[in-house]
Amino acid sequence: MLYLLQNTIASSIRPMRQSLRIVRATLNSAANPFINTELHKSNLAWLDVIEQLSGAHLKPEWGIHETEVNGGAVEIQDEIVLKRTYCQLVHFKKVATKLHQPKLLIVAPYSGHFATLLRGTVEAMLPEHDVYITDWFDCKNIPTNQDRFNLNDFIDYLIDFLHFLGPKTHVLAVCQPTVAALATTAIMSDWGDRCQPCSLTLIAGPIDTRVNPTKVNEFAKSHDLEWFEKNLIQPVPPPFLGMGRRVYPGFLQLNSFMAMNSDRHAISIDAMHEALVRGNEEEAHRRKAFYDEYLSVMDLTEEFYLQTIKEVFQEHSLPQGKMMSRWHQVDTKHIRKSYLMVIEGEEDDICGVGQTKAAFDITPNLPEKHKRYELIQGVGHYGTFNGAVFRRTIAPMITQFIQDADQHHEVTVSPSQVTTTGDQS
Repeated sequence: MLYLLQNTIASSIRPMRQSLRIVRATLNSAANPFINTELHKSNLAWLDVIEQLSGAHLKPEWGIHETEVNGGAVEIQDEIVLKRTYCQLVHFKKVATKLHQPKLLIVAPYSGHFATLLRGTVEAMLPEHDVYITDWFDCKNIPTNQDRFNLNDFIDYLIDFLHFLGPKTHVLAVCQPTVAALATTAIMSDWGDRCQPCSLTLIAGPIDTRVNPTKVNEFAKSHDLEWFEKNLIQPVPPPFLGMGRRVYPGFLQLNSFMAMNSDRHAISIDAMHEALVRGNEEEAHRRKAFYDEYLSVMDLTEEFYLQTIKEVFQEHSLPQGKMMSRWHQVDTKHIRKSYLMVIEGEEDDICGVGQTKAAFDITPNLPEKHKRYELIQGVGHYGTFNGAVFRRTIAPMITQFIQDADQHHEVTVSPSQVTTTGDQS
């Protein structure tokens, strides 16, 4: 019912946006005695801000057209190389080049925002790597006669993608999917799979949320699973293709994020207005682009959301050695060959310092020389994978780590190719 109400309200806003355009035309009329005054500029700017924030925010385009390699511009084309029901594997192909760069699979979160939230991550890694990314679909557009999708399926997808990419592929997982990425590495290591990650970089993820818990972690443990199902799971309303599918709606996730950082958003929106008033087009465009991305959200399947709450945030199954995926026990002690890097932000209020580093505690058979830890000073959650500090400091660290792993890693494990249960659509 809540989803239907939200969709009705969103539809009713469209006429209001048309009214905003009429008001703008009136303000710009030569008959307006206040035209070109500070009041006029301020009113126009607020109209622009309201229109920006109230629009229908569809999935953004990648918009990555070139990168710089060895001082020269190289054309980039994003292409879909593998497709499943809930995800497509996107390759950022360097056109007309014969570069042999390390293959890097970026695992984007399946947590409400589209993979394009990691556009800056992709752009920063492109010069030195052959980049692929998991591009998740909005499940409100997936018919209910299609397969369900949970955390086990997520792991299946990663295994499929790594088999497709082949040996010596490096994995970079951001936030939520660090758990699935580490579990995938453990399973493939247990199998002796030659396509297990050459290196695994985990950024700001909830490997063990018992360590330095944040408000997000405390909320997840403050209610039982039945409460989350009753209060946060909604059926998809018409006219979407997934009508009737039970989901955790993206708009609820967005509301939570906005409420957590309401002061910051108030400052940011005011800064957008000020930039528009002063004619600072570059600053205004930057802030508009941020909200175009930030306000674009997608729904998660009920089964994935509830299983993640239970396994990751309530029962801590992976760090306690109790996690199962299909018929496999996920035992991270099997990880012996992959290189493991952990990056955390000092001021992260979503994933507390130490939660990702806990990956080292549960990989005792991984040589110390294969491990690297970086705590980035003065950086919050989003700064660990995007922004100026990421471009200048973090990305070069990851690049060097990948190069070291690539040079020293040998594919000496058995060449078994285990068929997974992921869908083959």
